[in-house]
Amino acid sequence: MPSRARIYRKPKTAMQSGQAGQDWVLDYAPAEKRVADPLMGWIGSADTQAQVRLHFDSREEAIAYAEREGIAYDVELPHTRRIKPKSYSDNFKFGRSENWTH
Repeated sequence: MPSRARIYRKPKTAMQSGQAGQDWVLDYAPAEKRVADPLMGWIGSADTQAQVRLHFDSREEAIAYAEREGIAYDVELPHTRRIKPKSYSDNFKFGRSENWTH
């Protein structure tokens, strides 16, 4: 039986500004501790499930896959993004609270 899985929405990178192309990911939790190889010093484990990362277009697809395969899962909902409306003319208004630094 596979270990517990985590379903979450992949965060956007620093180079992205839009909301398109963010898919949902199913990652397995590590089943055993990672240890250092005594000869080379590399970190690793015999847990092959930790290398599996499945991508889905929607949360419902990821949940349906986990339930179909009998995988216990936790769903992490993404944080909502609040966009503060701004106007270019606000930089020059009379009652501006901050100093203009140009």
